[in-house]
Amino acid sequence: MKLLFAPLEGITNYVYRNTHNEMFGNLDEYYSPFITPSEDDKVNRKGLNDIIPENNPNIVIKPQVLTNSGEAFLKFTEKIKNVGYDEVNLNFGCPSQTVVKKGKGSGILKDPYKVDELLYKVFEEHPMKISVKTRTGFLEGSEMDTLIDIYNKYPLELLIIHPRTRSDFYNGMPDLEVFKKAFYSSKNPVCYNGNINSVEEYEKIKAMFPELDFIMLGRGLICNMALGREIRGGKSITTEEIVAFSKRLADNYQATLRSETFTLNKLKEVWMYMIQQYPEEKKIFKTIRKANKLAEFIGAIEALPELK
Repeated sequence: MKLLFAPLEGITNYVYRNTHNEMFGNLDEYYSPFITPSEDDKVNRKGLNDIIPENNPNIVIKPQVLTNSGEAFLKFTEKIKNVGYDEVNLNFGCPSQTVVKKGKGSGILKDPYKVDELLYKVFEEHPMKISVKTRTGFLEGSEMDTLIDIYNKYPLELLIIHPRTRSDFYNGMPDLEVFKKAFYSSKNPVCYNGNINSVEEYEKIKAMFPELDFIMLGRGLICNMALGREIRGGKSITTEEIVAFSKRLADNYQATLRSETFTLNKLKEVWMYMIQQYPEEKKIFKTIRKANKLAEFIGAIEALPELK
């Protein structure tokens, strides 16, 4: 089974990815947070900086693009081909309102014709290998029947399915019946993504779909950085490791951002997920959220009890 690290905007940038790989690893590929190109050939410099090879040593990166324009997509792929990439991931999954109202991310799923039109355009030029990360529809999971017919028209490297609709956001449970139908209907390799927060949940999906070769881990991996190791039979994460990871992440951000305030903000974003391993430690979490200095922040996490 290949384990893929899902992108999470604002969190899984190259500083985080490198720190995670150095301390925990056990993943086959890391997907970058989406980059949004425009038709006037402009690409966010910060986004390109996140994926350049020199910022991502020793890990396999799959750049992700967010667009509904074939022209913008093709111009973007020319840029990343020039730095050595031969594959790109197309985001049809982001549920953010600011993205959706522009008809991007899961917003494009409202109009399957536009999905087909975009894929036709990019495959007509065929600049590189293309994978797709998708939800199962905009309002209803039944929309996946139409979408899978469209995806089957194109030779995707991988179809990553998050079995929720855009209207679900991240609420409720993934619709495994919709995923099952799509998985067995797909002519392309399929990856499962959604609510893998523990070894038990991984084993459940693996048992339900023994032919599945790819699983993408997202928020569960931010919460527990050793989840990949645990899935592969390694030891459970400890508080000592969590503190050590946080300190190294702080050092790496300090070296990159050269700002204690910016570093602290980045750490707080990550700890919105990591604190879920300590549901009883509300007082410590309050200290973490209100910390104005790195020393105060580190002191708070050093007071956390050992995980049971």
